[in-house]
Amino acid sequence: MDVTRREIGTVTAGALAASAISRLVATAAAASTVRFSFQRSSTLLTLLKEDRALVAAFAAKGFGVGWAQFDDVIGEMNAAVCDFHADCADAVPIFTQSARAPLTFYAREVHNPQAEAIIVSKGSAIRTVADLKGRLVGVHRGSGCHFILAAALTRAGLTFADIHPAYLTPSDAAAAFERGSIDAWAIWDPFLAIAESKMPTRTLCDATGLSRYDRYYTVTNGFAEAHPDLVEIVFDALVAKGAWVRANPDEAARRLSPIWGNIPEAVVRTVNRRRSYDVQAIDARALGDQQAIADTFFEAKLIPRAIDATAIRIWHPRGDRT
Repeated sequence: MDVTRREIGTVTAGALAASAISRLVATAAAASTVRFSFQRSSTLLTLLKEDRALVAAFAAKGFGVGWAQFDDVIGEMNAAVCDFHADCADAVPIFTQSARAPLTFYAREVHNPQAEAIIVSKGSAIRTVADLKGRLVGVHRGSGCHFILAAALTRAGLTFADIHPAYLTPSDAAAAFERGSIDAWAIWDPFLAIAESKMPTRTLCDATGLSRYDRYYTVTNGFAEAHPDLVEIVFDALVAKGAWVRANPDEAARRLSPIWGNIPEAVVRTVNRRRSYDVQAIDARALGDQQAIADTFFEAKLIPRAIDATAIRIWHPRGDRT
């Protein structure tokens, strides 16, 4: 099952949750509302949303703040539905860049290779990635795990043509994995840690040696050009919140547990232990992994054209602007 150009570049009504659209309509009613998207793995943005850390700073600039949660972030990023977009794994920008989405990169969270993995149930006969040949493997289209699966298959001497990929959202894949409807699952935290806590699993491989698994933060081009001061506020808030999570792991787990559906705090601590939460400005010279992902996806016909992964718009913090 291949990802088509239409699937990558087209936003359909089904790609955007109805509840999220309703919230966007409401928050966009005032032109001065800055719209943020986030996903379940957007730990830092979620905490900023919950503690309303941006509200006062934005109000001082004459702006309100609105939030919308998405499972499939590629569609909303391509369509620039929001001003600030959910942080996303390294593979997602390859799809949005291929679709010529109007995005500026303003931050990245570095080096989280243990936060995504290919897993099977503990009792499975599958012992290695090579054993996935002919098997049904769940993966979220366009995610960082999409690349990890492709790269792991390549390393094992296989291609996507050798397996049966099942393109599922994390929620659907979780249910399928628990039922045994899929043979393996390529997934990231917190879904990975939740699955590991619910049933015995075996990790075939994580991203170590395949990708550093950086996470990227983007903002719409027009907004970045018009309001670099607001981008600065968000960047500084993310840096500070990342430092807070690292310094306060127990309190962070207590806060995130109810937000993530009352999953045990021990599971949240596992998630946070596998994330760096080290938010930095973006240096185009450090995008070598991105080019490797782009080349892999083009060769696998997962994107319609070859791209230069470093040819992106980058916002720089004050004092570091070129």
